[in-house]
Amino acid sequence: MANKKIPLRRCVGCGEMFPKKELIRVIKTPEDEIVVDMTSKKNGRGAYICNNVECFSKAKKNKGLEKTLKSAISCETYDSLEKEIRNAK
Repeated sequence: MANKKIPLRRCVGCGEMFPKKELIRVIKTPEDEIVVDMTSKKNGRGAYICNNVECFSKAKKNKGLEKTLKSAISCETYDSLEKEIRNAK
């Protein structure tokens, strides 16, 4: 039996490839909201980030989330995303 392919995604903070299940998905919904998608099933443009605050800080500094989601992100939104990522651990 052939090995099952594991989907890999790139973290927008550190740039490393990880299995999709190990990363947190951040999406831009059709209503232009930026939210954390813990189920990975919501509709919208997605970006993946490691489950640690250092990668989130890198993504914020190099605007990785903004580039991937093709949208400007406010400081308040970054703060709420950081809280959700801290709680996801």
